[in-house]
Amino acid sequence: MATVEKMPMLQMGYDKLSAQLRELKAERPLIVEAIEEARAHGDLSENAEYHAAKERQGQVEATISDLEDKLSRAQIIDPKTLSGDKIVFGATVTLLDEDDKPVKYQIVGQAEADAKAGMISYNSPLGRALIGRQIGDEVEVTVPSGDKFYLVERIDFV
Repeated sequence: MATVEKMPMLQMGYDKLSAQLRELKAERPLIVEAIEEARAHGDLSENAEYHAAKERQGQVEATISDLEDKLSRAQIIDPKTLSGDKIVFGATVTLLDEDDKPVKYQIVGQAEADAKAGMISYNSPLGRALIGRQIGDEVEVTVPSGDKFYLVERIDFV
């Protein structure tokens, strides 16, 4: 029997995916209208508007299906309910880089990761290296730009 793999995410990520799903579902009738209008122009074999609308319909339906799958498997984790001295999903971690410059990341799900905003996936190279670590641990990560070294300075659950 196949098991459905849960997809951990924060409430914020769940809300973002839900909003995206609502927007795409609202776009469905507009695409159908565009297809009907393009179909009314006659010959479909050379009708660019028709083909563009059908292609957009396919993209929207695939994205809707993907979002519905992710939301159905969502396991919402509230970092405020967590505690401990180890880095886990949802933790906000302050690291010192090789130049002793502090960098801060929150460990989040794949669907909500945004490195520029300080949110890294638990599945990313750095996320995997951090899970289970404690304050004072040194972390070495191989990333596309080379090897990086960090020192875990602080773990918060906010």
